[in-house]
Amino acid sequence: MVTAITKGIQVCVENTYQPDFSNPQQHHYVFTYKVRIENKSRQTFQLLKRRWEIYDAAESIKIVEGDGVVGQQPILEPGETHTYVSGCTLKSGIGKMKGYFTLEKLVDGNQIEVTIPEFQLMASIFQN
Repeated sequence: MVTAITKGIQVCVENTYQPDFSNPQQHHYVFTYKVRIENKSRQTFQLLKRRWEIYDAAESIKIVEGDGVVGQQPILEPGETHTYVSGCTLKSGIGKMKGYFTLEKLVDGNQIEVTIPEFQLMASIFQN
């Protein structure tokens, strides 16, 4: 698991290779990742957007941007957490992801970018 804290917002990511849904002969490797966002600040925030940079050893960088996470724009009061699971596919079976969330402070509308820490993606067939 990797963790980053930006302005009191902690983001933890844990990923898993999914061999049952992958097909290495077809260059199709499936990964899931679980993200936990915890508001350790004294302010209330709403998650508005996400931006992922997906690096695949077989391709150029893919940028994925959009509103919220898995169809939600959660509001996080101080001390609250939001957890979700999503996934991605790679052609090579080796890569990495990183990015950021855009959160809005509800009291004044100011927005911050919260780091999603970089994590490695590696199919188990490439591990010792």
